[in-house]
This record gives sequence, C-alpha cells and structure tokens, in this order.
Amino acid sequence: QVHLVESGGGLVQPGGSLRLACEASGVFGVTLDSYSVGWFRQAPGKEREGVSCSSRSDYAKDNADSVKGRFVISSDDAKGKVLLQMNRLEPDDTSVYYCAALLTIVDDECYMLADSYNFWGQGTQVTVSA
Repeated sequence: QVHLVESGGGLVQPGGSLRLACEASGVFGVTLDSYSVGWFRQAPGKEREGVSCSSRSDYAKDNADSVKGRFVISSDDAKGKVLLQMNRLEPDDTSVYYCAALLTIVDDECYMLADSYNFWGQGTQVTVSA
C-alpha cells in the first residue's frame, strides 16, 4: 500500500509555469521505483483525463496531445518524487491534478487510462487565469 501526496498547485497567469510533485508516503523510506505513475486532471463537469505517465524506471513515457511540448514528467534520482513540469500554461489547463500509481513489473509502457491505477492522491488545484 502506498499513499500519494501531490503538491505544487496554485494560481498562475497564462504563459506561466508550475511544477507539481507526487510523493509516496506511509512507510518509512517508501519510493515509487516499483510503480508506474500517471498524472491526471479533472475540471468541473468533465471526465478525468490522462496528462502524462512514466513507467517504473522512467523508461517509457507518454503525454496527452494537448500538453505535448509543454509538460514534462520526470522523477528524482531515488524516485521518491515524480514531478510534472508544466510550461506555457493555458486557461484550459485549469483543473484538479491527481497523481496515480500502479505496482507493476512492466517497464516498457505506461498507462494513460485512469482505470489502470489502484493508488491515487487527493489532488492539487491548478488555476490558470489573468
């Protein structure tokens, strides 16, 4: 069992940047190196959509077409945190952002569908507005 905590959300002007972090907690020293991790977002009245994902060793990554060239998923050396660097933010990026994790041995793909994951954080609000 892993408990996920997101941080880094906030209010930013269009064209600005934010960096979200997803950290594992619950057991001392727990990391995400055995997990595929995904970032999702959900705006009011809309379905949850996949934004970015990475496989357990970051070997495979993927991004939604709407964020390609603007968002980058990465992790720190020990994979204690999975980061989502969001650049050139647009008002349509306004959402609650969630990270999710799947315990897996698969390392050559990651997953952009919410149903693939069994651990979720509580979410962090990102608002892009002038």
